[in-house]
Amino acid sequence: MRHGMSGRKLNRTSSHRKAMFANMVVALLKHEQIKTTLPKAKDLRPIAEKIISLGKSGTLHDRRRAYAMLRDDAVVAKLFSTLAERYKGRPGGYCRVLKAGFRYGDSAPMAIIELVDRDPAAKGADSGPTAEKQEETEE
Repeated sequence: MRHGMSGRKLNRTSSHRKAMFANMVVALLKHEQIKTTLPKAKDLRPIAEKIISLGKSGTLHDRRRAYAMLRDDAVVAKLFSTLAERYKGRPGGYCRVLKAGFRYGDSAPMAIIELVDRDPAAKGADSGPTAEKQEETEE
């Protein structure tokens, strides 16, 4: 029997799984919407919601706990300022998982995980090279 065994292994080692979910939470908080497979999205939701709850409390200890997982100063700052203000009146349920069809290559079920009341302008922000950076490298 597997009583009390939550979460999927996703065919990864525990350290790989931990790192993958940390990276996915950073991407979710930065862009406020990401596309991934359905099982990963379902396992990511409780992790992301616990991190947002840390941001709502706002203590120094919780800031250090969040940084220990996220390892990104800009995302931690956004978590404790913008997202904490946005969700201060909400008792939970900060993420939603929407099914998004099947992937072309292997027919894996895909999903979009996004923050409730998200900012549409945050999607794609700070991802990849920008036009200004490309012009500087060309010169």
